[in-house]
Amino acid sequence: KQRSSYNKTTIELQQNNARATTSFPSRQLHPISMNQQRQIVRLPEPNQMGQLVVRGITTFAQKNKVVTGFYLFGWIFLLFVGSGTQLTVQQRRQYNEIMSTVDLEAEYQATSDFWAARQQYHDSRGWFWSCSDQYCQRNKARFERAEQTLNAIRAEGAARMSDAKKSAGLLSEVGVGEMKDSFWQYLFQGKQFAKRQSMWDAFFIGLRQMRRARDESWVEFGLKVLMQVLVNFTMGLFMALVFFIFGLWTIVRSYQPNPLVAVLVFCGAAAAGFAYVSTYLLAIYGAAAGGVYGVLKVAESSAQQQRLNQGRGEQPRMQYNQQGGAYYNNQQRRPHYD
Repeated sequence: KQRSSYNKTTIELQQNNARATTSFPSRQLHPISMNQQRQIVRLPEPNQMGQLVVRGITTFAQKNKVVTGFYLFGWIFLLFVGSGTQLTVQQRRQYNEIMSTVDLEAEYQATSDFWAARQQYHDSRGWFWSCSDQYCQRNKARFERAEQTLNAIRAEGAARMSDAKKSAGLLSEVGVGEMKDSFWQYLFQGKQFAKRQSMWDAFFIGLRQMRRARDESWVEFGLKVLMQVLVNFTMGLFMALVFFIFGLWTIVRSYQPNPLVAVLVFCGAAAAGFAYVSTYLLAIYGAAAGGVYGVLKVAESSAQQQRLNQGRGEQPRMQYNQQGGAYYNNQQRRPHYD
């Protein structure tokens, strides 16, 4: 009776499972063949990478027409402007004459007096930066007079330099050279920030892995450091571009150009900076992606070779026949008795 009840319960469970499978066909698992799995994880060949890159660039350009247009406008402006127009003999003479009127010695002396008065004023202040006694008030008045004198001398020098720049022109070699110098300075600072931050990130990533006592391969550690380096360079160059654009309008305004020309040059220089930074970052991303692709391609080739070796079905070195005899590499040997 117990056996018959057990068989009956088993049959009922099988029928319920069959009904559930029939009612919910989406739960049925469809096995994937090995060929389909290999097609899914297979990397593209090196001769196909060029087509993939061109296809990706074309798709991005079609979907982001504003960014692509701004990028192309920057390169066109950079190629059109070049190093700027050369100054004529009269322009160079006028530019040098105006620049020679800037009194650098007076500015140097006013700067020295300003810092000396500022130091005396800060030393004479009391608790919580209070300035209640007569000695502190005298130093404060001296500091304010030195500051006003320095600002007046700097304003006069900036006005004279602006007149000299106006005689040269915004698109001259002087104006274009000043904009380029500003861009290279900010770009150098951005790259220095990225290098310094990447060094510290690599140090702390290694230290963190040592503290956790985790077994991690060099490939995983290298990929983490590579991703952090890419993030740091992106942040550094992006900040350099932003600071350059904010300081660009001051340079453009100092040449006293026509408002239409000023807006055109400002937009063109900003687009040129964006185009250069974007190309620099794309080159870094491409080099990193190429390195990772090479490592993964080598790993894929070794995995395929290992699967081929396992699929050959190599026989063991020693086998036994029915009579108890042993043979080695398909050659008959002397009988072996256990």
